[in-house]
Amino acid sequence: MLKLLEGFENRIHESRHKVATAAVVVLMLVLGYHAIFGANGLIMYGKKRQESQGLAAQIQSLQQENDALEKQIKALKTDPKTIEKEARERLRYARPGEVIYTIPGNSAQPPSGKK
Repeated sequence: MLKLLEGFENRIHESRHKVATAAVVVLMLVLGYHAIFGANGLIMYGKKRQESQGLAAQIQSLQQENDALEKQIKALKTDPKTIEKEARERLRYARPGEVIYTIPGNSAQPPSGKK
């Protein structure tokens, strides 16, 4: 009878060992899946890194454009040649004695399309 109890005890110990090992394996698989495919996993990290690089390039482009516009604003405030150029182009100003001829172009607005 004692031998039978020892054999039963050994089987219970072995089965608990197998169940614990299986539980650890399942836990590792779940953690691995979460580490790769989860909300903060490797795949999301790659996407966020790519998005960050794109935004950094966009920021750099906008900063260059901003610098160019700041230079243009400074020139419009202080440089007489730039002021004159803008006045001639946008406001169609002329110096005394000059005559400006304008040729109608495609910049005219099309009809409203009412039928």
